[in-house]
Amino acid sequence: MRHITLITTGGTIEKTYDEMTGELANRRSVVRRMLRRLRLEDTTVSTIELLSKDSLHMTEDDRTAIVEACRAAGAERPQNSGGGAGIVVLHGTDTLALTGERLHKELRSPTVPLVLTGAMRPFEMARSDALQNLTEAIFATGIQPPGVYVAAHGRVLKFPGVQKDRERGTFVRP
Repeated sequence: MRHITLITTGGTIEKTYDEMTGELANRRSVVRRMLRRLRLEDTTVSTIELLSKDSLHMTEDDRTAIVEACRAAGAERPQNSGGGAGIVVLHGTDTLALTGERLHKELRSPTVPLVLTGAMRPFEMARSDALQNLTEAIFATGIQPPGVYVAAHGRVLKFPGVQKDRERGTFVRP
């Protein structure tokens, strides 16, 4: 049985629409609804709801909390000492690259794949890329060697050096 720890931080991927106000915002995690849509054979997923923020509002303290949550989830422990098979971090795409760089810098010897992902359109909206990107991130934890990555739109890119390309609406290595 493969074990994934999924850490939610908010971002567009988890934004919900309030019909009364017309507001699209981070109110509560929708990751459990997303996971129910997936068929994950021989895989367990533990969810940690760490933050519920648009990544443009994240602080350095928030990034520190993400690093510490990844450490607590086993990012630097050998698998035979209780580490998992992988860690997925749901994150807003606007500053995902900043968090990925920070994780790469501070987790010097990760022992599992740590995969960040987000979405350009919320899970609740038509034509959302949220479920695809979550699926790819979970899959990437099973095929990538230990390290820090972003998974989105059919690709997995390793940190450092990943950036968001706003024109294309995806992540690239310049």
